[in-house]
Amino acid sequence: MNPIETGMLAELFSQIDDPRSRHGKRHDLMEIIFITICAVICGAERWADVELFGRSKSDWLKRFLNLPNGIPSHDTFGRVFSRIDAAQFQRCFADWMKGVGEVTRGEVAAMDGKKLRRSHDRSAGISAIHMASARARANPLVLGQVKVAERSNEITTIPELLRMLEVSGCIVTIDAMGCQKEIAKTIIDKGADYVLAVKKIQSRLHQDITDTFPSGMRRRPRVFRFLRDGGERARSN
Repeated sequence: MNPIETGMLAELFSQIDDPRSRHGKRHDLMEIIFITICAVICGAERWADVELFGRSKSDWLKRFLNLPNGIPSHDTFGRVFSRIDAAQFQRCFADWMKGVGEVTRGEVAAMDGKKLRRSHDRSAGISAIHMASARARANPLVLGQVKVAERSNEITTIPELLRMLEVSGCIVTIDAMGCQKEIAKTIIDKGADYVLAVKKIQSRLHQDITDTFPSGMRRRPRVFRFLRDGGERARSN
């Protein structure tokens, strides 16, 4: 990580409000965020992993951070992140991704939804966290992600995520859950193209596509033979 990238990260994430009171703080918020991001990039999955990363890489971290009180404990990392405004962190993360990874024209941006492992607590009645995310296929790079609200689904969350991203000139791919008019319109409004999956459960649309493609194949047999045969074989005919 070079000084330019470090400065960008510090500038962007400094916009996050510190949830702690002024008194009793032993560690700077930006230092906690910086160590956590670096640890996660290196494969940390638990707060204990983040602390271990910080202690094992303390000499390297001191090239960028002051660390007057050393590396925070895993309890401190977990406690601070549990209180940070998630929406603020989400916006800062998306802006950081825009700065460090350029999505080029024609690149595929794949959107998907996943449940986070071990994010539920059945005893407390807390269901698993469901996230909608966008990834650049070529890099690979997470461009942004949004938590799906309780009692909601990806259909309402994907347009929100799209509005956060710079995808002009890209090809946005989404599974059948995202095959919705509002989502398609949002992608077009952002200056991108889309490839949306269709399943038989979307009976009318699926039937329209099934009826349309044979007609196109009859009108343009060489094009569809090229697609069917994988390109090279059809080109030699």
